[in-house]
Amino acid sequence: MFLACLLFVITITLVIWQPKGLGIGWSATAGAVLALLFGVVTWHNVIEVTDIVWNATLTFVAIILNSLLLDEIGFFEWAALHMARLARGSGVRMFLYVILLGAGVSGLFANDGAALILTPIVLAMVRTLNFERTMILPFVMAGGFIADTASLPLTVSNLTNIVSADYFGIGFGEYASRMFVPNLFSIGASMLVLYICYRRQIPLHYDVSMLKQPREAIKDERLFRLSWVILGVMLLAFLASEFIAVPISLITGAATLFFLLAARRSPAVNLRKIVKEAPWTIVIFSIGMYVVVYGLKNAGLTDLLGMLIGAAADHGLYAATLGMGFLAAILSSVMNNLPTVMIDALAIHGTQTEGVIREALIYANVVGTDLGPKLTPIGSLATLLWLHVLSRKDVRITWGYYFRIGFILTVPTLFVTLTGLYLWLWLIS
Repeated sequence: MFLACLLFVITITLVIWQPKGLGIGWSATAGAVLALLFGVVTWHNVIEVTDIVWNATLTFVAIILNSLLLDEIGFFEWAALHMARLARGSGVRMFLYVILLGAGVSGLFANDGAALILTPIVLAMVRTLNFERTMILPFVMAGGFIADTASLPLTVSNLTNIVSADYFGIGFGEYASRMFVPNLFSIGASMLVLYICYRRQIPLHYDVSMLKQPREAIKDERLFRLSWVILGVMLLAFLASEFIAVPISLITGAATLFFLLAARRSPAVNLRKIVKEAPWTIVIFSIGMYVVVYGLKNAGLTDLLGMLIGAAADHGLYAATLGMGFLAAILSSVMNNLPTVMIDALAIHGTQTEGVIREALIYANVVGTDLGPKLTPIGSLATLLWLHVLSRKDVRITWGYYFRIGFILTVPTLFVTLTGLYLWLWLIS
């Protein structure tokens, strides 16, 4: 147990710290190799882990590639400009529309895509409107926060969603039918807490004429029109995958390949840059990190978690939902959400729960690992990258401020979302 925990702590520390630019893939691989050498895991465990995470990881890479392509042709800027004009000069409406836009992007293009691509666009837009520095912060925080809290509705909305759905054999349609309504609760709660926290810093009015026309943001009209077709077909294929048993990575991979081929001659798209910027290291990281996590299972940690989860489940549906969700959130905030979702899934699998209680544990784990990382800056890699992007754009958010505001924003949102999940499961069970 001690050796497995020590290897995990060292690995996750290197992943978060990244000393001298050490890539997350190298850190996770080193941890996995040490786990093998010290007998914490076996080669059979490595094969098991690879079988669990390959589909989720490749899907994630394909979704991010799609997001980068869409960003290159101006798709997200076009959407943001439409949103700003729709607000008709009201700062409050624009603030709420930014949240809704972020929720839509997160739901369809994953939380990382929303945080890393949409945030710079929104930041550039509010600077164009000559907002004061204190007025910029609400929009930046709203974009970063909603990217995770609205990443519940589809399996492709968050890497943790895909890992959990694959592990428990949940299809695309079944997952969406359980999580779409809780996601609405999460968006509503996020809008409310963000507005309450930042209402005094949001500008009352802005000059719409200072913004360029949305059409001007489009850099390739042909690819822009084609992107709507690709996204529509991909969504239909996702829904069909539940009935024809096609891996979701095959669908996203085919859509991405088609998009890449269509964009190869576009003067607006730098394919080499896009392929280079894709998160390829996440493939190695996922396998390596989860091998280290499997060592915790072998050492008995998941059995201990299973006892805690089982105790909560013994007190009924609501207690199971809240207990599992907050446990996952706390673990995610301390040791990152990617290993947490796997540890919790292994623990849930070992419990004797069944029926709607088991469903509540599975989906509450997803809610906790999606929302819980917002409690701390180290809860998810997306948050760390988001903070890095903002610092390069001359927007500095200290860890002290983030810890304080993260707690204020996350706890009520998590509670409302878990309550929404409980009510929805109770209603449909």
